[in-house]
Amino acid sequence: MGKIICCGLGPGDPDLMSVRAAREVRGARHVAFFRKKGHPGQARSIVEGMLSEGAIEYPMEYPVTTEVAFDSPEYARLLDAFHDDWAARLAELALRDDVVVLCEGDPYFYGSFMHLHLRLQGRTEVEVIAGIPGMVGCWNAIGRPIALGDDVVTVLTGTLGEDELVRRMRNSDALVIMKTGRNLGKIRRALQSAGRLTDAWLIERGTMPGERVARLVDVDETDCPYFAIVLVYGKAWRMKAAE
Repeated sequence: MGKIICCGLGPGDPDLMSVRAAREVRGARHVAFFRKKGHPGQARSIVEGMLSEGAIEYPMEYPVTTEVAFDSPEYARLLDAFHDDWAARLAELALRDDVVVLCEGDPYFYGSFMHLHLRLQGRTEVEVIAGIPGMVGCWNAIGRPIALGDDVVTVLTGTLGEDELVRRMRNSDALVIMKTGRNLGKIRRALQSAGRLTDAWLIERGTMPGERVARLVDVDETDCPYFAIVLVYGKAWRMKAAE
């Protein structure tokens, strides 16, 4: 009997993958990964050239991405059925052999695999290999410490309501804002209301080909891909920089 091995691939640069994850990927005979229909999938792109000859691939294609509102009952129903189906299929595969599931960043940090992880409990053995979270690669792209001293770091998602974003932005030092994309306009307005906009940076495709680092005030809010994070550096760093 095999097991499910979820490999955290890190922020995007294959050189930032752990030795352990790379070993599992190179030796895998069954490899599953999430992707949008018509796209190769970010996780699959990271391991391009690493898979062994004869490895069997299982693209887990989302039934819906932006076509249905993410907070609608229909969206939840479709995604639940999708995750139920793939959890069953992976558990069946693991009866015969190990299955490696690819996951960008760290699986336990907003990882899509967690929806399968919950459904696989008690059905098969599951191993999770840690990866460098994407936000770490992004703040390294700027080359400044995200936090110093007693700075508090708050991780937010752009899907929160605008008032809630403003409240949390005002009550923290350093900020990491994920799930930007179509939420970028709302995020900018919230940062402006919280008095933090001039300190914000947008990092697109951090550590990956095509990486872009820019001050948020200089970015067109309609020009934001899915793989983008907004960062606001901590107060201690700004105070030292001003000295």
